[in-house]
Amino acid sequence: MSKEIEIKVPDIGDFKDIPVIEILVKAGDHVDAEDPLLSLESDKATLEVPAPFAGTIQELRIKVGDKVSKGSLIMTLDADA
Repeated sequence: MSKEIEIKVPDIGDFKDIPVIEILVKAGDHVDAEDPLLSLESDKATLEVPAPFAGTIQELRIKVGDKVSKGSLIMTLDADA
């Protein structure tokens, strides 16, 4: 049985309001744990947010250009059992 999980931005240091520069998945895509989901660009680096679990992307809650911080909801995932 699968379980829907909210994926949020993990601890990315002292950064806040970081722009989303690329979304690497779409609804319906299957991902494995640690697969990159999206890219963020801070003043100093480009950061990739990895999938916390394997599963199927259900819904994107962000778009390119949105600004996110630690804890921002970015998508939902139907986790593999």
